[in-house]
Amino acid sequence: MAKPLEVEEKKFDELVLKSNLPVLVDFWAPWCGPCRMIAPIIDELAGEYEGKISFYKVNVDNNPRLAQRYGVMSIPTLIIFKGGQPLSNLVGFRPKNELKKSLDQALSA
Repeated sequence: MAKPLEVEEKKFDELVLKSNLPVLVDFWAPWCGPCRMIAPIIDELAGEYEGKISFYKVNVDNNPRLAQRYGVMSIPTLIIFKGGQPLSNLVGFRPKNELKKSLDQALSA
């Protein structure tokens, strides 16, 4: 089963922006309660959308410039990229059905 992979700033453009698939990036931190609550949902979605959407996690403590580059002010922030561009931006804990709706929109966009 697919799991979101950690991505660092130096690999971000290659793995996320140049991806042929839509990509969900989870901006998070280990001390963030809502981040820990949404993590199992994102893990499930990574399995359900395997081969259709790539999933990555960015630890904002280790990659502050990436967080700043995408205007991440609160975590968790989930950004869905397609064709190297941010398509949607979800801030805070979201239920699985709402995340699925955003992912399905990215696939049909």
